Amino acid sequence: MNVSKLKIFAFCAGMCVFLSGCETASPEVTDPPQKQASAIRSQGGVYKVGNPYKILGRWYYPKEDYAYSEVGVASWYGPDFHAKRTANGEKYNMHSLTAAHRTLPLPSIVKITNLENGRSLVVRVNDRGPYARNRIVDVSKKVAQLLGFLEKGTAKVRVEVLEKESKNLKAALTGKALASEVSAAPTKRVIKSEIGEDVAPLAAAPAIEPLRSSANDGFDDDAKTFLADGYYVQAGAFANYNAADRLASRVADFGAAHILKAEVNGRMFYRVRVGPYKYHEEALVTQAKIRNFGIPAAHVVEN
Repeated sequence: MNVSKLKIFAFCAGMCVFLSGCETASPEVTDPPQKQASAIRSQGGVYKVGNPYKILGRWYYPKEDYAYSEVGVASWYGPDFHAKRTANGEKYNMHSLTAAHRTLPLPSIVKITNLENGRSLVVRVNDRGPYARNRIVDVSKKVAQLLGFLEKGTAKVRVEVLEKESKNLKAALTGKALASEVSAAPTKRVIKSEIGEDVAPLAAAPAIEPLRSSANDGFDDDAKTFLADGYYVQAGAFANYNAADRLASRVADFGAAHILKAEVNGRMFYRVRVGPYKYHEEALVTQAKIRNFGIPAAHVVEN
């Protein structure tokens, strides 16, 4: 190798180290609970169960369920959500061993087995979704690759909570002592099926509602008059541009936030939308996150 080639190689290697150092390290499910917790907190992540929420007419009730075991269809999500916030505040990394679930605590440690080829993998659940019929878990691109269904897109799987690992990670994140061992009493496992009840939740914490203003005292230089085709999550609509801009800043961590200018019955409104998404299900995932964030009026629209 001549000198010029060595210089090019050294430069490229140095750039790789530099760029990798600029990114926040992703928590690895194989790390000890304290190390995972430290990495999760460094990204703004927390332990949370979450309030009941409604998607497409169905209520979901997040809860701690260490006996959870379910068989169903898994799918995967990747580039459209990469580096965006997950439902517990972490940054989604499609190259890490993570998954999204509709009701398990965030984070939880689960074992996912591809029943079509026998492959199993331990992953950390740190996000909400999926909401397509019959799907029970959404995994990262890396997990789909290792479980052998990246190209196919979906697979029949079993998802099982790992009790000790999940409790230890919770303890590390909440500042409690780690469990030395799981209770000797056997845990009864139940196989769950998809059940959706369109009834109101028993209790929910107060949510943050966007406030409307009757006065347009802001500047609308950055407001758009049209958006690209696709699915969007509308987080709010305001007669005041400044109020729309503040909300857009709040939801920007969940995706590209836009302010759309629209005239309705002679009045100007500013709609805050996140997107676009190619598929309706992708928009539903973001809708759930924004509602969980405290904006229950968020809903999906097609442009």
